[in-house]
Amino acid sequence: MNILLYSPASTVRRNGNRQTSSQWVEMLREAGHHVRILSHYENEQADLLIALHATKSREAILGFQQSVPGGKVILTLTGTDIYPSPAEEAIDTMMRADALITLQRKAVEKVPKDCQTKTFTVIQSAHRRSNLAEESTHGVVVSVVGHLRDVKDPLLPARASRLLNASSEIRIRHAGGILETKYAALVAAEEKENPRYEWLGELSEIETANLIASSHLMVISSLSEGGARVVGEAVVHGTPVLSSRIDGVIGLLGDDYPGLFPAGSASSLAKMLSKAERDSFFYATLKKAALRSAEQFSPEAEKTSLLSIIQKFEQGQKAPLSFPKK
Repeated sequence: MNILLYSPASTVRRNGNRQTSSQWVEMLREAGHHVRILSHYENEQADLLIALHATKSREAILGFQQSVPGGKVILTLTGTDIYPSPAEEAIDTMMRADALITLQRKAVEKVPKDCQTKTFTVIQSAHRRSNLAEESTHGVVVSVVGHLRDVKDPLLPARASRLLNASSEIRIRHAGGILETKYAALVAAEEKENPRYEWLGELSEIETANLIASSHLMVISSLSEGGARVVGEAVVHGTPVLSSRIDGVIGLLGDDYPGLFPAGSASSLAKMLSKAERDSFFYATLKKAALRSAEQFSPEAEKTSLLSIIQKFEQGQKAPLSFPKK
């Protein structure tokens, strides 16, 4: 098939949409499809449009449906599309799409009921890299990987680290670009006042992988996530995750995952960090729980899920797609 993959332009080098689109382009081309990736739509023709983000891709979707009346649209939903709840504009875009993709299992609960039968989950994969840095022997390294904006509650791990006992060896190392300008001053102040906190800026893919692999723990402090890609990156590198109790992580690791804390609670995170540092049984439990979920993050699993949706279109199915609920 001739496929357009639309990923909205971003101000940072590495973001979730860009990583997802790059990975999917490679998988689709390996399967024999002709794929072009776009960040602006200008009446390009194709059999199928795969668009990321209901709101930011809305104009591209409307333009494609007008330019290619017989073309099909798959819309991939991101965190801000569905959390805390979908906006009317996003709902309308969902209704117009022929199929929806969510990036974790619980997201389907936020999709309008009229759209749930055409919704499918594709879990983003992660590659385990070789020749990465070994786990650090200098203190307990806790990585935070995410761009700085309010929805990520990015300085919660730093605030939690201030609550630890003086004897704690925990250090917070934060990788991510500044998406909301106020964080430039906030990060500078935190580094100056908090010796446990270090901001690394936006790292390359290999630098990020090295950070994760050399960490003892990763913290995800977001208030919401569509499907946190860094969960898989941590799991495949054997780094246990502590995360706010949000759908974007529960939908990947399960509601019974032992490393979940109430979103926005620095004190709860501090207690969990301290427990992971001092209680070897709890730390081992976190590792085992993460390992149980590792298989779902394989590139093979992601490719199979994605291609199963594309295959429905290849079969010439004209009615809206219908998938079993996950």
